[in-house]
Amino acid sequence: MADPRRPLPAPMLAVGALLAAAGAAGPALAWEDVGHRWIGTLGVQALPPTLPAFLRTPEAARDVGEWAREPDRSRGSGRAHDQDRDPGHFADLDDDGKLLGGPTLDHMPVTRAEYEKQLQAVGTDSWKAGYLYYNLVEGWQQLVKDFAYWRADAYGEKAATTSARKAWLQQDRIRREKQLIFDLGYWAHFVGDGSQPLHVTYHYNGWGPYPNPKGYTTEHIHGPFEGDFVNHNLTLEAVKAAMRPAADCGACDIAAMTGAYLTSTHQHLEPLYQMWKDGELKDGDPKGRAFVAARLADGAAELRDMVTTAWNASGKMVVGYPGVAAADVEAGKAGDAYDLLYGGH
Repeated sequence: MADPRRPLPAPMLAVGALLAAAGAAGPALAWEDVGHRWIGTLGVQALPPTLPAFLRTPEAARDVGEWAREPDRSRGSGRAHDQDRDPGHFADLDDDGKLLGGPTLDHMPVTRAEYEKQLQAVGTDSWKAGYLYYNLVEGWQQLVKDFAYWRADAYGEKAATTSARKAWLQQDRIRREKQLIFDLGYWAHFVGDGSQPLHVTYHYNGWGPYPNPKGYTTEHIHGPFEGDFVNHNLTLEAVKAAMRPAADCGACDIAAMTGAYLTSTHQHLEPLYQMWKDGELKDGDPKGRAFVAARLADGAAELRDMVTTAWNASGKMVVGYPGVAAADVEAGKAGDAYDLLYGGH
């Protein structure tokens, strides 16, 4: 599957025409099916034993890997759907490290609404600049909430005062586990996008109409790099072997963590173009294999670390109404968890 920011083959030409007519930059796939599946699977397989056991099973790793493909599989659903969601896969940094002249990754506004205002002030918008950063932050925040409800359900199930309440809390825990695996898998796609250098630049498919003193290619390299090369030259085992050790940053700030991750990926952009120029991203080249394996591995490692920090943060997250911290529920300070979680009568 080639990069859809370039002209689309039949039968997707009609969808591409709609996107072009709407003024959209067009969607951008990263790592295609194989790469995203590997990132999701390996990220979950590498989770530490401090996380809940249901998430550290072969079945969970498999399912997260499959759900990690979903944001790309849903494309072509319709003009409103695609035009709104496609920019969530990229962050178009310019050569000054700004999002099309707007904010830098280390000074991002808290909300997308504020981000949109800053971009409009420099004559662009988030549909052109992309909002991958916010997909990473918002998805992490959802995961923290999911973990918090799981904590409350798991405690409540053990401490339930009646069999009926225990049964409901057990069912709610099982529902939460299914929801959490889906939310994690869907979000894992965007974590994977963040490890692809062509997803954090306006040089996303060839260097483009910008100053090019080093003579980098202007050919459409996006699809061949992330799809053909991965399919022909990489294995799950090679990516796993390239994963960096876990980074224990305690109570990490997800905004800073996300900004640092995307900034690090952007630093691999020129090396990618130089390797392409030197012929090192052709089938069988060991330098190319090592480079791409490291990019995929960074996505899997970042997923592992972000999930771990989400779990660590979930004890302070409130659940129910009025909100009670999950850690207080687990400590028995919130009364009967059923009364907090069931709602109404």
